[in-house]
Amino acid sequence: MMITDLPEGWPTDETAARAVQGELRARLVLDEPGPVPGTGHVTGLDVAYDDERDLVAAAAVVLDARTLDVVEEATAVGRVSFPYVPGLLAFREIPTVLAALASLSSDPGSLVCDGYGLAHPRRFGLASHLGVLTGRPSIGVAKNPFTFAYDQPGPDRGDFSPLMAGEEEVGRALRTQAGVKPVFVSVGHRVSLGNACAHALLLAPRYRIPESTRHADSLCRRALRDALRAE
Repeated sequence: MMITDLPEGWPTDETAARAVQGELRARLVLDEPGPVPGTGHVTGLDVAYDDERDLVAAAAVVLDARTLDVVEEATAVGRVSFPYVPGLLAFREIPTVLAALASLSSDPGSLVCDGYGLAHPRRFGLASHLGVLTGRPSIGVAKNPFTFAYDQPGPDRGDFSPLMAGEEEVGRALRTQAGVKPVFVSVGHRVSLGNACAHALLLAPRYRIPESTRHADSLCRRALRDALRAE
């Protein structure tokens, strides 16, 4: 089993990580619309942990944005690289996620993270972090609203309501399926909020969760099981 190495200089404590987070946040691009939804490639990203063995497995699954067919898959396994600190979870996952992305031969296109972008206490969640590091358009599609307030969107597919931090809209609660609880979409990098929601809706034609995330979730869990068997 090959274990991904940490990038040189990767922060290992909260003070260093906050400094890096602040530096990278200054490089966010929030005034681009992003790719036209349903065109090119989109890559779903997810991770699975085994805390007892200090392992994290990451998966990157490239989909054709129009057909949602799988174009390519890649995985990587690494050591958990950072302690659990709310608001700094990206530092636990990103080295292994980057290794999975680097294994792809296809153009990843836009990145879709199972997590947050601007819907984050310091407006720099995993989707934003990965977007800045890779330079790629990115969005976060989360299963819960974190600590932010929202009203229930209408009952129909495509209905949405603002996800609010005080007076600031940091994302949207989006109904991807009629009568099913919403997902929570936020901008990562180089995508508008409207386009982020349009991407999320097109990626979820049958289920609440985007197909990109569904594929990546299944693949990273399988990669973790294989890694544990190989130990």
